[in-house]
Amino acid sequence: MNDAVQSLAQVRQNIDAAERGAGRDPGGVTLVAVSKTFGADDIRPVIEAGQRVFGENRVQEAQAKWPGLKADFPDLELHLIGPLQSNKAKEAVALFDVIETVDREKIAAELAREIARQGRALRLYVQVNTGSEPQKAGIEPTDAVAFVKRCREVHGLAIEGLMCIPPFDENPGPHFALLEKLAREADVAKLSMGMSGDYETAIAFGATSVRVGSAIFGAR
Repeated sequence: MNDAVQSLAQVRQNIDAAERGAGRDPGGVTLVAVSKTFGADDIRPVIEAGQRVFGENRVQEAQAKWPGLKADFPDLELHLIGPLQSNKAKEAVALFDVIETVDREKIAAELAREIARQGRALRLYVQVNTGSEPQKAGIEPTDAVAFVKRCREVHGLAIEGLMCIPPFDENPGPHFALLEKLAREADVAKLSMGMSGDYETAIAFGATSVRVGSAIFGAR
């Protein structure tokens, strides 16, 4: 069996155990397999093992490998989990099913224009910079609820969730708790939080999807 396929099975077991440990319904957490920097030949065995939801960081990299995979597996769901530049909005709307990194007014406006022009029903998340890190993308926590409201009312965007990437050197729990609180205040149902090192913790705090890359595909 392929190493990534074995690792996928282990991650799924860990998710099931974390759901049970948190007293949550089984199967309520979506696994987003993060395939950035890995080619189609690395990804295909994981698809064939039943994984259908994947995450990519860069539009250009995703364009090089996913159109062919999507043609072979039409039920795949592709998430953009890296920062989106406004000049890539057209390509992102055409390729991705979910964009998790809406974080500023300009991106919201560009996405609204492209979604209307292409007639696609994308699902969108607002990225929150829970650690207020200057080098990291995401809206400030104090602005998040108002920004979700503007995305909906001004731009007509269907914001269904919030996403965060806690500071790597801090306990992620308080950041996950903050995101869950903001989601309730903003009236959004989905929480994309937790990566390879902390996805079980994120599930305990209410994650509805976890973004796991190296624990499946190995070191980049």
